[in-house]
Amino acid sequence: MDGTDRPSRRALLAGGLASAAVALAGCTTTRAASPVSSASPGSPASSTSPEARPTTPAAAFARLMDGNKRWVSGDLHHPNRDPNRRQLVAQEQEPYGSVLSCIDSRVPPELLFDTGLGDLYVMRTGGVAVGPVVTGSVEYGPMTSSTPLVVVLGHQRCGAVKAAYNSFRDGKPLPGNLQAIAKALQPAYDQAVKEGGADPVETMSRAQVTLTAADLRSNQDLAPLVQKGALAVVGAYYSLDTGAVEVLSGAP
Repeated sequence: MDGTDRPSRRALLAGGLASAAVALAGCTTTRAASPVSSASPGSPASSTSPEARPTTPAAAFARLMDGNKRWVSGDLHHPNRDPNRRQLVAQEQEPYGSVLSCIDSRVPPELLFDTGLGDLYVMRTGGVAVGPVVTGSVEYGPMTSSTPLVVVLGHQRCGAVKAAYNSFRDGKPLPGNLQAIAKALQPAYDQAVKEGGADPVETMSRAQVTLTAADLRSNQDLAPLVQKGALAVVGAYYSLDTGAVEVLSGAP
């Protein structure tokens, strides 16, 4: 999807990973213990004894899905959201997951996976549209701090997808830079037209997730990590009605 940008970005990565490693050295070093206070009864989970960071795709995926189950049930832990956690990650970060999701105000990844500070890299674009800068942002975690999981998260009743679908169907371009979003969603529209179905917008939303996840999984920068089992790229779909995340592809 981003082939036109690949040579310059790979050259940048090749020349800059060494300095990035220095700048991000704290991301892969053992953290010193910080003094913390005990959480009072009924308060959000304290960072006194944080869970160990998942280091494998399967463990990271299980952590996220467990968090989503808590979101659905309402039994939230609110982990890593107190001042102690803020102090702990102020100088360094080591997220165990990267989530590419929509800008929709009803789909905040940190909440629907019940995570906290320093747990996730999050990228958000209209309709999960992808371009060179977005792809580079997704690659950042796996390529610089060994983040073992990427989740491409679409959702129910996506306004950006609906606008793009109507634009293509009616032959009327969207105004301004919104047309760039529609252009990025063209392959998903084409697939939705081929598949048909009672709700073509939902079909298009799901197609956008699976196509994007497949492209990321197979691109020349992430594919080697996927092949050796150090990274999983999961396509997923969020229900606004239930709060549940459905896995579409790539579960480790």
